[in-house]
Amino acid sequence: MKYLIVGLGNIGAEYAHTRHNIGFDIADQLVKELDGSFENLKLAYYAEVGYKGKKLHVIKPTTYMNLSGKAVNYWMRELKIAPENVLVVVDDLALPLGKLRLKLQGSSAGHNGLKSIESVCGGQNYARLRFGIGDNFPKGRQADFVLSLFDRDEQAELPALIDKSVELIKSFVTIGPARTMTDFNK
Repeated sequence: MKYLIVGLGNIGAEYAHTRHNIGFDIADQLVKELDGSFENLKLAYYAEVGYKGKKLHVIKPTTYMNLSGKAVNYWMRELKIAPENVLVVVDDLALPLGKLRLKLQGSSAGHNGLKSIESVCGGQNYARLRFGIGDNFPKGRQADFVLSLFDRDEQAELPALIDKSVELIKSFVTIGPARTMTDFNK
């Protein structure tokens, strides 16, 4: 059984470890824990790792957030992975910091990376792990907020929250989405 795990973010040092790049950070931790490494391939940084008999193809699109669908579509086709075996890891303004929400489908909720995936891949029929980044920003400053670093207090919490996200991904590929949602969507 094989899976495509997609960490969303933007390439470039100026975006490293920002709220919008939490998908990249979680993908990095997953691959590190499973003794893999990324290589720069077509449209994405790509790693292939194994976990409990499952093959995980992990990508971090190099297309920038607004064109993520191009990379996801390419790798789904290249690896012949069905939408139900795709998990997209994404930041979510509507959830408080560190709150995790696994959904099997649904709208983009205004997230440009998810909009691109929906548009290019033909729908909303793929799982997404929404990682809460909070919404503590003044009116009209949403873009600045998502492209900012986590503050010092939040940074102290991040390693445990990222580890919990990695555990959710491992659960998704081993025991399946239904039980994973029961266990983690509290």
